[in-house]
Amino acid sequence: MLTSFFWSGDVIRSRRVSSIVRSATLDIPMPPARLIADWQREIATNMVLEPGDVEVMPLARARARWPNYTACVQAMSAWLSALGLPGVLASSDVALMACRGARYHHDASQYGGAAFCNLFVSEDRGQDVHFPGAGRRIPLTRGTALLFDTGQPHGVIRRDNDRFDATAFAPDDDAVQIFLTWELAIEDPHVSEALDIAFDVASAASTLPDDEQVRFDGEPVVVCPDTGRWRRASVAG
Repeated sequence: MLTSFFWSGDVIRSRRVSSIVRSATLDIPMPPARLIADWQREIATNMVLEPGDVEVMPLARARARWPNYTACVQAMSAWLSALGLPGVLASSDVALMACRGARYHHDASQYGGAAFCNLFVSEDRGQDVHFPGAGRRIPLTRGTALLFDTGQPHGVIRRDNDRFDATAFAPDDDAVQIFLTWELAIEDPHVSEALDIAFDVASAASTLPDDEQVRFDGEPVVVCPDTGRWRRASVAG
């Protein structure tokens, strides 16, 4: 069993890692041309976005140039409400991100107390987001919406590939995806119900870790960045 140990206030708590991935393709407007051009300049001049990297973009500046930002948030909110999660975006942190593909990883060593909710705003670049443990592969296009457990391994790979290959994301290639992401509190009853999260699953005899991590059958594990498979943390190198 995959178990996420996460900070709940000042204490470490355990929970099951959900294999549920919610997805949809929402009808959202294309970002304006001047905003897309601004994103391209930002990536070219102020960032080092190597193949496989996922980096934060300036959200406040983007919103000033993005008249349809509110429409994107409203579309996401309506989808989440239909899943039984009304109003969760209003109380959640949001960020604007860019990725040139993404090596397989999980985020529960930093965001174990959250689920991620992503909305992709770029056009189809021939890429999929792949959740190997959940058996899900979802094409990325404008309006792709995702809700998933931060402990679930995932990566962004080429549609014609079955693993992450850095050479498929050349720096001069039009391979960058831009997306909005929200952190939803995993202890919110609507979120935990939507992902079927069970809490306090570690046995009473288990020694709780001092920080957030994922364990597989009691052993700390990490994700292979090329395949998305779990492996023992002790043999990570």
